Amino acid sequence: MTGARTSTLDGTHRHRSRADRHATGPAPTWEQARSIARDCAGQPLPAVARPLPDALGRALAAPLAALTDLPPFDTSAMDGWAVAGPGPWRVRGAAVLAGDRPEPIGDGSAVPIATGARLPSGATAVLRREHGDTGTGELHDRSAEPGPLPPGRDIRPRGQECHAGEPLLPSGTTVTPAVLGLAAAAGYDRLVVHRRPTVELLVLGDELLHSGPPRDGRVRDALGPLLPPWLRGFGADVTGCRPVADDAELLRDAVRHSAADVVVTTGSTAAGPVDFLHDVLGKAGARLLVDSVAVRPGHPMLLAELPPADSGRPRLLVGLPGNPLAAVAGTVTLAAPLLRRLGGHPDAEPRRTTAGAALPGHPRDTRLLPVLRGEHDVAPLPFDGPAMLRGLAFADGLAVVPPGGVAPGDAVQVLDIPGR
Repeated sequence: MTGARTSTLDGTHRHRSRADRHATGPAPTWEQARSIARDCAGQPLPAVARPLPDALGRALAAPLAALTDLPPFDTSAMDGWAVAGPGPWRVRGAAVLAGDRPEPIGDGSAVPIATGARLPSGATAVLRREHGDTGTGELHDRSAEPGPLPPGRDIRPRGQECHAGEPLLPSGTTVTPAVLGLAAAAGYDRLVVHRRPTVELLVLGDELLHSGPPRDGRVRDALGPLLPPWLRGFGADVTGCRPVADDAELLRDAVRHSAADVVVTTGSTAAGPVDFLHDVLGKAGARLLVDSVAVRPGHPMLLAELPPADSGRPRLLVGLPGNPLAAVAGTVTLAAPLLRRLGGHPDAEPRRTTAGAALPGHPRDTRLLPVLRGEHDVAPLPFDGPAMLRGLAFADGLAVVPPGGVAPGDAVQVLDIPGR
């Protein structure tokens, strides 16, 4: 095999073949690489207590138990009258509103009541407003149902949803807006959640422009705008996104001095004349955990364990290819499982669906293919080359296509796309 020319940190050149880089064996499969990324994270990051708004998107670090009964007292499920005993009833007093502490009522009495208001002691049911008639001076039930009003009708009993101390959600649950609402209803002001992993994104390449159209042989940086929202979608706190020129010393300093839990780089993962990342990692004493993956696009991705920070905190690096769709493939393969595990989130496994059309595959490797979901299946999208993003812009999933492809009607796994 012909070696690829690479530059070392001291400016000299040597030849290194792909076989040298994979002396330990063949590239891991897509599934194996994801498993390595999950496992290298170890335990989730430490737990922290956060006010409810700040807990959004994080993972619960402990089970959520109710601090009170829900509802905390018997409440009316409807606007109408709280009634005691069989009718007709004598209507007494002012309407009971939500937040009031009503006086007890005796048998044969009724009091107007609003939805959500606390039920007066002695009340046995709620008569809906549309079923009540007070034209005779007494309240009568004019509903179509025969017989007396059943006890408990249209009452939300105390503890109907849960009782104090009852487990509501397990640890690892992602805090969604609905979880925030449940936690508030159950009496919480703060939640114990895992710290988000911090990520610094280093966008490598002298050829990249950061404004305006491509010109003078240079191209726009697509990954600087694209990747931070994806990384946040996987639970990261993106602390910075900065360009780094094709210079080994600059790259070494950027990696060495990054304070992030995970450094994510774009480009420089192959063996081109300015692909310095492998040499920088070797000089830094990093340990390669994944060096190329049997997946297309994106196979020259890597995962490395960096020397710990001065504080002793572990650090990791995910190296993504520079081509846009290849970088996306690397993100979902290595960065997503790593960040989710660090943040305490459960593994997000692909969903299974049916191929509505043939999904072309690679002869030997897994292929990640932008697809569009239909009502019952998925279909491939055009413009799916490693350097393209047009297909991905329409996609709402990435199909995990095994070697050889998927025939129409066969089952296929699909990864969710953040933000869709």
